Amino acid sequence: MLRVIAKRIALVIPTLFGLSLLLFLWVRSLPGGPATALLGERATPEAIAEINELYGFNEPVVEQYLTYMKRILTGDFGVSIETGRPVLDEFALRFPATIELTLVALIFAIGIGVPLGYIAAKYYGKAADHVSVVVSLIGITIPVFFLAFILKWVFAVQLGWFPPDGRQDSRIDATHFTGFWVLDGLLTAEYDAAWDAFMHLILPGIALGTIPLAIIVRITRASVLEVASADYVRTARAKGILERTIRDRFVLRNALLPVVTTIGLQLGLLISGAVLTETVFAFSGIGRFLAQAIFSRDFPVLQGFILFIAVLYAVINLLVDLSYSLIDPRVRVQ
Repeated sequence: MLRVIAKRIALVIPTLFGLSLLLFLWVRSLPGGPATALLGERATPEAIAEINELYGFNEPVVEQYLTYMKRILTGDFGVSIETGRPVLDEFALRFPATIELTLVALIFAIGIGVPLGYIAAKYYGKAADHVSVVVSLIGITIPVFFLAFILKWVFAVQLGWFPPDGRQDSRIDATHFTGFWVLDGLLTAEYDAAWDAFMHLILPGIALGTIPLAIIVRITRASVLEVASADYVRTARAKGILERTIRDRFVLRNALLPVVTTIGLQLGLLISGAVLTETVFAFSGIGRFLAQAIFSRDFPVLQGFILFIAVLYAVINLLVDLSYSLIDPRVRVQ
């Protein structure tokens, strides 16, 4: 197992190295250079020279990249131009919010997607199957930002069932020490704060989780249909084994591999794709802060946050690969 983990990590290192190189070249290929792009209308020759001197943009490109990599390897991702705080601190401050939102979206997608996909396969060609296919198609085709606006307008503005934006009502005097506000409320017995933070997660979680839900439905349906027609499933039915046992031990377990792969990929996409959802709901996570960094041209934040998200994506893929041997005994980790 340790050898497999080492091999996976060895494959991740060149990927992250290539991404860091692309990010570095992207910043320095901006029209007029990064200093001009950063200053905008204030780009006087004196100001450009000052920025180039401050950030080392006037040094040779190779030397700039080596300095950049040396700082990253020592944990120095630079300082946010907009806030003046270290990029690592900004990420640590906002990362728990995005994790909370991602978990709610993933629970929503898995909790509805897997059962709906199984029901669609079980009743293949019938009304339940057609409904699930239509729901999955609608979920895939609706843009995230459009669905987010619709949910916000209907359920927050018109009906008032959920709060329209933010992570928590500002009138609640809550204690925050982990960054996970729902967990903070539960640990400190401030249940009103925990409930309010949870209610703020519902609408953005549904908006963010709709596309993964639709994909999980289709993958689960196709996988269950394939496994249900296998010889060993027909043999189990012929032997009179209970349908519940066939479903749990023969069908679902063997159909889980492609579903788990899909869930792992969607989890990485949820973390990296929270920009639009967090922006619509003014949710203070890494997605919203990344969107603000794009508009304010905060390049240290852009480079640092994209690298952080890439590392998370690589870790998720590693965990998915290692989970195969636990789900399917046919998969052997040598």
